[in-house]
Amino acid sequence: MHDWRLRVEMKALLEAGLSKSATAERLGVDRRTVSRWQEDRDMKTGRKRRGSKLDPYKGIIRERLTSYPELSAQRLFEECRDAGYPGGYGGVRDYVRRLRQAPPAPSAVRFETPPGHQAQVDFGTFRTPWGGRHALVVVLGHSRMMWLEFFETQTMATVMTGLERAFGFFGGVPAELLFDQMKAVVTSDGRAVGGALVLNEEFGRFAAHWGFRIRACRPYRAQTKGKVERSIRYVRTGFFYGRQFLNDADLNEQVQRWVRDTANTRRCAALGESPLACFERVERACLGPMAPRPFREDEAAPTASSATRSIEVVRRSLTEYAEMTR
Repeated sequence: MHDWRLRVEMKALLEAGLSKSATAERLGVDRRTVSRWQEDRDMKTGRKRRGSKLDPYKGIIRERLTSYPELSAQRLFEECRDAGYPGGYGGVRDYVRRLRQAPPAPSAVRFETPPGHQAQVDFGTFRTPWGGRHALVVVLGHSRMMWLEFFETQTMATVMTGLERAFGFFGGVPAELLFDQMKAVVTSDGRAVGGALVLNEEFGRFAAHWGFRIRACRPYRAQTKGKVERSIRYVRTGFFYGRQFLNDADLNEQVQRWVRDTANTRRCAALGESPLACFERVERACLGPMAPRPFREDEAAPTASSATRSIEVVRRSLTEYAEMTR
């Protein structure tokens, strides 16, 4: 028999919308313990569990609070109502209160990598007045030195262009890059069911050109790349939230200044110093050399149109012909 504190915590977590499995993991007990407690409680109360009008919208609230933890219950109520929530403000207010009072999840074991060994790469999607934009974020695993840029697409050309700019920013290339199930990199991944990982052949040639190994997180194990996940959350709360932007050029100009003056110069608790200081002290010298030239530059640039590339090809051909006839 578990003590009353455990039962109180079970009740709070379940009412906050966590599943039985998540509640069991949070409290360090077997899932069957949670199920038995819930069944016993339902039998004692003499009533069946009924769904709440808020149930379909709890995921929206949890997701919004993950990105913007200071959002008010009133703001969340308005957003749920816009999404179709038929209930009143009190249900949202009480649910938000329970979420904020729930005990924090146990922290994951931090995985550290040697200097120059790994960078973690991922996209974060942001909404601007002129449409969705995708921040390609690259974080060096040892120093937490960050590079990022906003793009209109998440294509392989975007990834290649962004990585080449990141390598130029760092002044070198990590030994390996860790990705999630990014479509530009991973064609298919059957490892979860005993199958194989299949990588995009073109991106494999890009990796060989720059001299890094490709690593991909296993399906449903995105926490493996926790450093870039935390960095994306930091971009949301520390940079994007509450700022105004005129256009793509202004957005990227502001974020580059923020990365240079704030993100990479802040003191990191895990390091005991800033990412920039750690990078300059130990990691810069451990990065691999830069490739002598970009990888198929005319095909990788995501902003160049087909017409522009064609004109450039013609221009180069005319220049070469003029030199041959001199």
